[in-house]
Amino acid sequence: MSQNVLPNKSMSQIDPPLKPLPSAVSVLIVDDEPGMRSFLSKALTKKFALVETAASIEEAEQLRSRCHFDLLIVDIRLPGRSGIEWREALDDQERRSDIIFMTGYADMDVAIQALRAGASDFILKPFHLDQMMQSVDRCIERRLLKRENLMLRREVSAGYSSSIIGNSDAMKEVKRIIERVAPTNSVILIEGESGTGKELVARQLHLLSGRQGPFVPVNCGAIAPELLESELFGHTAGSFTGAKGNREGLFSFASGGTIFLDEIGEMPLKMQTSLLRVLEQKSIRPVGSEKEVAIDVRVIAATNRKLAEEVEAGGFRRDLFYRLNVLNIVIPPLRSRPEDVVELTHHFTRQLGAELGVREVVWSHEDLLKLQQYSWPGNIRELRNMIERCLLLGKPPAEYWKELPKMEQPVQTGYPLDWPLKDVERDHVTAVVDAHGGNKSAAARILGVSRKTLDRKYKEWFDTDPDAED
Repeated sequence: MSQNVLPNKSMSQIDPPLKPLPSAVSVLIVDDEPGMRSFLSKALTKKFALVETAASIEEAEQLRSRCHFDLLIVDIRLPGRSGIEWREALDDQERRSDIIFMTGYADMDVAIQALRAGASDFILKPFHLDQMMQSVDRCIERRLLKRENLMLRREVSAGYSSSIIGNSDAMKEVKRIIERVAPTNSVILIEGESGTGKELVARQLHLLSGRQGPFVPVNCGAIAPELLESELFGHTAGSFTGAKGNREGLFSFASGGTIFLDEIGEMPLKMQTSLLRVLEQKSIRPVGSEKEVAIDVRVIAATNRKLAEEVEAGGFRRDLFYRLNVLNIVIPPLRSRPEDVVELTHHFTRQLGAELGVREVVWSHEDLLKLQQYSWPGNIRELRNMIERCLLLGKPPAEYWKELPKMEQPVQTGYPLDWPLKDVERDHVTAVVDAHGGNKSAAARILGVSRKTLDRKYKEWFDTDPDAED
């Protein structure tokens, strides 16, 4: 049993400045001295959402059976069983909790034993409060860094880009909205067809938000309905068949950052009720636990469905829809902004060429015009896949269309050899303008001329008001 030793400065004597770490962190203090438990509990409660105390290993195990703890602060000498023995027993059950050992006995062998058992730190009593707080900060920061590194590795392996490509008027408006709402903590609903880049918009919102935690994407339609609650909120040991240990959920994993709920329209109605409660109360309850854990997570949802219609059909909760639809970003399909196709094509060609280690495709003007005229039912994802296929096969883009007879073919272009040059120019320019829905500003950018030049050409050819079709 540890000596009756308290820190040599009281709470009123020292109150060190604390680093702004995410509040959704849970801490368990295990010490047989009531004074020490009270002292540390008061200090840590100011900083973290959940702080529990236990006087013995048995009490600690009871608490751990109901809730996961990110950090354990444990006295080495405890009645019945030492903290080191407990830590060694935990290795097969729970590897996610960091641990700080403390003791009133300055024994080097014990310190070495504690560190070998996997301790994050070892503190001798008596200690100053700022010494303990600095140790806690280091543990939580390392934990958050591990989370962030894991997410970054996933992003790198998936080849994500953090920039949004496109200078059409529609995409300029999307970018404007992103810059305006990113710094807020409001829930955001992103709508758009499959392949339009909803996750990229969500990542940009997170990047510009200034939030220090990770970006955690979740595909609600890819997780079995019976497992979704556990995946999102975590679970305790024995809460269901196969739950051998405590596990933190993705909301906890996203602490201090952003969770992106993709395909939210696929979420079962029962889970919609649970999500609504989380959004309203800003806390989660792991499956099998009686404890509510406060969270600091920004929620961004996305769907390729029309949720308003789903609400009327009874497939989506009306109250959840209103809660998610506080801020709405609609991403236009690629077919409605053909002026972005050329920029996207060059971007993916460079990116994929570097990733695949192959020579880049050279796109002719005719190729690019065909790409603009195609409807792209799969949107940006389809365009990227097409470019990747061309690079891998080493075939010119013109061959791609021939290999896909079932695919909607773009409009073919070509001019009789006996046409005068002025007629070729007129036919080509008007075809580009038509491909851009009559938007002469967009057509002028593609043609490499000024809008004023294009207006002059139209007046010369058709003797019409150059602004009549805009």
